[in-house]
Amino acid sequence: MKAIFDARQRKHEPRHFMANGTVLPNPEQPERIERLLAGAKAAGCEMHSPEDAGLGPIAALHSPEYLTFLQTIHTRWMRIEGGGDEVIPNIHPASRNDSYPKSAVGQAGFHQADTACPIAAGTWDASYWSAQSAITGADLLHAGEPAAYALCRPPGHHAFGDLAGGFCFLNNSAIAAERLRSKGLRAAILDVDVHHGNGTQGIFYDRDDVLTVSLHADPERFYPFFWGHAHERGEGRGLGYNLNIPLVRGTDDAAYLKALERALDRIDAFGADVLVVALGLDAYVNDPFKGLAITTGGFGQITAAIAGLGMPCLFVQEGGYLCDALGDNLTSALRGYEAAS
Repeated sequence: MKAIFDARQRKHEPRHFMANGTVLPNPEQPERIERLLAGAKAAGCEMHSPEDAGLGPIAALHSPEYLTFLQTIHTRWMRIEGGGDEVIPNIHPASRNDSYPKSAVGQAGFHQADTACPIAAGTWDASYWSAQSAITGADLLHAGEPAAYALCRPPGHHAFGDLAGGFCFLNNSAIAAERLRSKGLRAAILDVDVHHGNGTQGIFYDRDDVLTVSLHADPERFYPFFWGHAHERGEGRGLGYNLNIPLVRGTDDAAYLKALERALDRIDAFGADVLVVALGLDAYVNDPFKGLAITTGGFGQITAAIAGLGMPCLFVQEGGYLCDALGDNLTSALRGYEAAS
């Protein structure tokens, strides 16, 4: 399997995030890259650098206002007397329809959903090349590759069209799916991250040309809290084109695989030509976020079941945080898919 990664993705080095009222070390560290690279190579992946497709495929889903913000906010933030070295919001609008301020502080609140997406000097470059890795992966599938893996870091599935959140800035999985759709393919997204892909859902929620399906820890008491509930089915033309399958905390391999059957049935019913898998490895039993209880072998079983769909598949890296098994979990996922294909 071909894998795509760009070294500039290491430039994003977030220091902090806030959880439960406490400032903590940010778990979305560049060290994740080293673990994932080792896991991809152990699975036999052939590493490639992404092509630069420019801003067009990114701007197809993210507003120009938001992209300008991401590219300029850190420079502007550093002009604030007494400001910190990371852009972290402290105020938010009550609605997306509220006024758009000129202030850097106000715009940070408008474009950053939470305190888990700090922006530093290297964040834009890293996010841009993370997205380009997903775009190149999509292009490989369009050119005839049966499968590919995009090592996207920072991740993307919590990013909306004009809103960062949850360690995410550009929605790599959504950008890849839109790239495939623009080339005439019928794309579905299957999100297996422990957290609901709320940004992905939001981007496609009123559309019927991309199916979005997510299995995740029940958000009633788990991030992202406000999205990912079973009753969220889409709206307008998109009604019935979004499927959420919330799982009880601690769901193990067997129960997960049973729920996955429903997700795969929905993808089959959509008549997809190609599948983008938002590959979160944080469903692992010993991941720091401890939402589900998937084993290392379980990831291989999950991707083997996905291979049963018999369609080209792009794996886009989402979560999966620093633990001893992170690389092994990726190896298991990629090997499981190839063995069953």
